[in-house]
Amino acid sequence: NSVVSVFTCFPGQMWDRVLSKVKKAVVFMDDKCAESLHWNGGATSVFESGARNLKQFSSFEAGGENEPKAVFVVSTLLKGRTADIIQDIVGLSHFQYCVVFTTVAHSIHLLANNVTAVLEGNPVFEQFEDKLCEWMGDMNYTAEVMHAPVVFAPVSPQLFLAPTFAHLFPLLPRDLETINMKRPEKKRFGSLTDVDLHSLTPELQIEIKSLASAVNSMFESTSTREESFALGPMSRLIAGELANHPQAKNRRKTAPNKASIVFIDRTLDLTGAAGHHGDSLVEKILTVLQPLPGHTTDVQVDMLELTNLQRTPDSQPTLAPGCLVQTQSSTARLLWETMLASKQKEAVMEVRRQLVEAASKENLPIKMGLGRVTPEQLCSYVQLFKSNWGALESHCGVIQLGLATAQTLRHPTLPRWDSCLAFERLLLQALGDSDFAGVLRQLLPLMKPRSRSGEEECGPDELLVLLVYLYSLAGEAQPADDEGEEEKVERELIGALTLVITREAELSPLLQKLTGCGSIEELTMERAHTAVEGVFDTLRELSHARDHLKQLKSVYTASDGVHQAMYRPFLRQVLEEIFHPDRPESPDIEHMSGGLTDMLKTGFSMFMKVSRPHPSDHALLFLFLVGGVTPSELRLIREVVSAHKPGTQVLVLSTRLLRPTDVPELLFTTQRLVPDIGV
Repeated sequence: NSVVSVFTCFPGQMWDRVLSKVKKAVVFMDDKCAESLHWNGGATSVFESGARNLKQFSSFEAGGENEPKAVFVVSTLLKGRTADIIQDIVGLSHFQYCVVFTTVAHSIHLLANNVTAVLEGNPVFEQFEDKLCEWMGDMNYTAEVMHAPVVFAPVSPQLFLAPTFAHLFPLLPRDLETINMKRPEKKRFGSLTDVDLHSLTPELQIEIKSLASAVNSMFESTSTREESFALGPMSRLIAGELANHPQAKNRRKTAPNKASIVFIDRTLDLTGAAGHHGDSLVEKILTVLQPLPGHTTDVQVDMLELTNLQRTPDSQPTLAPGCLVQTQSSTARLLWETMLASKQKEAVMEVRRQLVEAASKENLPIKMGLGRVTPEQLCSYVQLFKSNWGALESHCGVIQLGLATAQTLRHPTLPRWDSCLAFERLLLQALGDSDFAGVLRQLLPLMKPRSRSGEEECGPDELLVLLVYLYSLAGEAQPADDEGEEEKVERELIGALTLVITREAELSPLLQKLTGCGSIEELTMERAHTAVEGVFDTLRELSHARDHLKQLKSVYTASDGVHQAMYRPFLRQVLEEIFHPDRPESPDIEHMSGGLTDMLKTGFSMFMKVSRPHPSDHALLFLFLVGGVTPSELRLIREVVSAHKPGTQVLVLSTRLLRPTDVPELLFTTQRLVPDIGV
């Protein structure tokens, strides 16, 4: 579809601006831009464009003596820490020509420097060019500084992620308390929905404006006029910023393409994010395999099976990992899209089919397997390519996806997934039968330290995910007979979970962030207890996230005696509302427009019929999930759209692709009010 293809090309076109400058240069790139590049052609594209080297953006890196040209690509403001690192690198090198690309627009640089006046040109960038020449040691050398919104990673034609904003997450009631503490009593906010942009920390304001600016760049580059809608307090702020974006006014008068964009806060449905009900192969791959260093989405695929190296208990051969992104081969890319969009069984069958097809193309002696796909079978197919270098090279994309699938299906920790799923189903039924204290009590038997060999047993990470799942549904339990009972069970749970954490053999990355301890040796009972108490303070508020909504108040359907109790995805409800044939005006989906015109419309409506914009007005709909989207939600979106309005094209934008364990990290260990903006 041509409408969508315009957008599918957008992230690559932004990278082309950068690639046009890298010839004969040493390129320094920060992790977030590197992750975006990874999904946009990867390092290959940088070297094919003539770069001499690609290095990490770090004070410990520099160019060689015969390397006069540098290109920097950063996702941050050009001040503070970021400027210091550039100065360090330039100081250690022999550059005569420096180009700096930042994903942060010049207008936001002005804001960060407290400039409110409207100025000609790009003075902040020009000043930085002068500094670069100073650091290079000669004002006659060349420096260029410019904005390149290389923010989006096209994970599939239907999904763009923004790795730069992976830690942006809607605020929680705890954050509201922090905001209110700094305000005079009479000016305190009653709820998160009342908070305006200017009451947030400067860092978060910059983060929100940068995100709105990135979305604006996409609409500008594709000549699109968008109508913005929002559900949830953070989404309202972002959609409001986009609607009032200074550059957008002119574009909206003349742009030929039209689209709707609906921003949705992840906090409105944490049940879906923490749950294990998705029946998605990709969710499991992302959960059990280790992430690539510095990445939030892609994972490491062990390539040892393709070599003749031996793994022994004390030697781990050094071997570059494979990964899920396959930008070079269209067959592998299509296979990845199928894996992302299908149920697990279909996905696994397709992985097998592609491996068999690749092997038969190369005339390898394949034994066709029917029936259930097993990890052993997939590995035996992969092994066929081992002795044939040409075949390995032609099909290495499909082979990596085959290995990722096999390694996940036989992973020793995978049984935890099914344990969590079984327990979630039990909790869903229990909510309809007892008060919340009674449901919480069912968690107590799970809160026991793991046996030393217990790789398949659920540990503290899974328990934290289950707690989020349950507390996000707390409002659905039967009314309590005894108010004090809930508190009592909570105290028992806090004690039990504290003990579980202190008895771990080593701390997972999540527990390290949660307790602030790098190793189990540093962890005291007291520190663990304080951390767990903090977790419960946050948990208690989770079920109130939808309180301000009028219609879409629940994600739970109780059992009616015939059917079991069910989780009803919030996204499904929003989409059914949007595509409802009667096009009702939804009280919860708020239209955000550029201010004044709205006031005029309401004035006129006394005399003439003015129809308000509706998200289903246009053939192109963007859904922006602030705080992350799960692979199974992508499938759900596709299913609902094809059932209700098949002609509509839906593109999903999000800050990250979620695995269940990301949710406790974002809720309990993220500095939501003071994101790291590189200053």
